[in-house]
Amino acid sequence: MFRNNRRLLLTCLAVLAACLCLGALGLAGAAWYAYQNAPQLLTGSPCAGLPDPSPLPDANSQMDQIESQVIGLRGLQPSGPVKRGFLTYAELRQHVLDNFFKDYTAQDELDNEHELAALGLLQKGFDLQKFYQDLYSEQIAGFYDQETKDMYVVQDKGFGGSERMTYAHEYTHVLQDQNYDIRDGLKFSDAACKKDSERCAAISSLLEGDATLTEQKWFGKYATQKDCSDVTNFYLSFQSPVFNSAPPFMKQDFVFPYVQGKEFVQYLLDAGGEKAVDAAYSDVPLSTEQILHPERYPGDKPLTVSLPDLSAALGEGWSEIDRGVMGEWYTYLILAAGVDPNTQLPESQAKSASAGWGGDAYAVYYNAGKETAALVLKTTWDTAQDAQEFAQSFSAYAGKRFSAGPTSSLWTSPDGMQAFAIQGSTTYWYSAPDQAHLDLVRQALSLP
Repeated sequence: MFRNNRRLLLTCLAVLAACLCLGALGLAGAAWYAYQNAPQLLTGSPCAGLPDPSPLPDANSQMDQIESQVIGLRGLQPSGPVKRGFLTYAELRQHVLDNFFKDYTAQDELDNEHELAALGLLQKGFDLQKFYQDLYSEQIAGFYDQETKDMYVVQDKGFGGSERMTYAHEYTHVLQDQNYDIRDGLKFSDAACKKDSERCAAISSLLEGDATLTEQKWFGKYATQKDCSDVTNFYLSFQSPVFNSAPPFMKQDFVFPYVQGKEFVQYLLDAGGEKAVDAAYSDVPLSTEQILHPERYPGDKPLTVSLPDLSAALGEGWSEIDRGVMGEWYTYLILAAGVDPNTQLPESQAKSASAGWGGDAYAVYYNAGKETAALVLKTTWDTAQDAQEFAQSFSAYAGKRFSAGPTSSLWTSPDGMQAFAIQGSTTYWYSAPDQAHLDLVRQALSLP
């Protein structure tokens, strides 16, 4: 999905493998454990029965202890030590500005806006760069930098239960990197994610799901009463105004590697134990479809779908600003998580409609002189019945988002015309600013 927009999230997960984002963004972190696995923490007797040891040693000694505990829980051996450091939140924000966004240009931001607005996921004029900068500064609690091989913990308030849990998560990434070589072995890097964001989204889910489950095992086995109290208090008092202001699709997309990734790795554990999880690093998942439906991993590989370059067909002034793969996850988000709540389909309907995804290709075009966009999404489904189900749901979605057009497969909007076509197990959604350009797109796609 969108090379520039999703690159920011995947860069955070690929270059900093990975940022554990606590609170609302990191339900897979401390708050997720407290909410899902220990509801008693939110009752009148929190943390009852947990050990309350003598005062803990200094932070570095605690980290040594946590590393040893995580090694035992995860069953992976380190190849060497990791250099550790601490950052304040102010230092973290500067790190974000210096590293995450150094190659994110104003043109990238404009292209992202055009793409996401065309899909109904973002309001025009939304300041993506500032939002991401503020969000990462607000949310990141700790990270392992796979480029420099350094571990960082954000420690403005000491090394309490949340920080200890964060360290268990992040040290799991150290073990992953030292055993499987995240960048060169798994081919999970910023450059690789620009070329194939679907594959990177799947790999990030494996990495984060593995680290999340290990973190939760650590908490379940080694948490003290103070850890539990710290995490509970954090969960009850945490506020995340930047994340809360995010468009609906972003909120779901940010937690995907942690939540759906955790479910994917749990499926592997249930099926074959740690050996099955370890084997996944030699045969990595390739699509969000495999993450959402782990029973389809590894056999159900995504199909390659091609699209012609329509720049010439659209005429003078048009240029292609992006192309790639949408994937099952973003197909679902389009239907269920549009920026306008009135356009959102019920979650169950959107999940069912996107579940037969087999492969896709999308392309987005923009005419800067006329400030207008064109879009093509070609999707191949597992069966003709799956294509029909998506067509019916898309029609319901389009009926909510656009005005009725001259036929049942045409709609109008302030930005132009929308069309939908189905041929066997393949569907086409395409849009253009007017009927003349829509016809040009249809002809270039060889549609009747």
